[in-house]
Amino acid sequence: MMLIRGPGVYRPQADTWLLAQAMARAALPKNAHVLDACTGTGALAIEAARAGAASVTAVDVSRRAVASAWLNCRLRGIGAELLHGDFAEVLAGRTFDVVLANPPYVPSPRPVPARGAARAWEAGSRGRAILDKLCALLPALLTARGMALLVHSALCDTDLTVNQLREGGLKAAIVARDTIVLGPVMQSKARWLTASGLIHPGQQHEELVVVRADQPDR
Repeated sequence: MMLIRGPGVYRPQADTWLLAQAMARAALPKNAHVLDACTGTGALAIEAARAGAASVTAVDVSRRAVASAWLNCRLRGIGAELLHGDFAEVLAGRTFDVVLANPPYVPSPRPVPARGAARAWEAGSRGRAILDKLCALLPALLTARGMALLVHSALCDTDLTVNQLREGGLKAAIVARDTIVLGPVMQSKARWLTASGLIHPGQQHEELVVVRADQPDR
């Protein structure tokens, strides 16, 4: 998929397409209202629209990401709703049948940046600054028939993601995995990641996982 991408906007890559494949296998409910949290270029919003979503809402804290997603959707005739801001704030009180999320999850020795390109991937010392917030919010974001699919690196503690979702009253399980070569961002942090015990010395690969969460009565 050829996408327009503003400066500093996350480029769709292996994690994006692993999540898109998981969505295709899961199949959207009929007339689904879909949320793409942390949308970036809008790649997943576009995939959801193509899969038959009745409506698509996409959110990102980056104005450049929202602008990129808006343009990519409009060029394909997709009338998605684009929102700028923290998903926990701009979506207050709203619910969706499907939530898709490829949030920032790269562990970093510094706090989550307030601006700049790194904001699209860095997520604090455990890589969970956004993941934890999303897991806590998902039970309230999903309708009674709701389903969520979120992707992240196994370095961020997959079991913790599953347990947090279950503690929130959702059913949760890993539904997809893929092993990829550590990308440039992870490679640049290899020494710190090793010292922090997140990777082994000389490790060259990481596992990506897609976690699915469903409302208990779904």
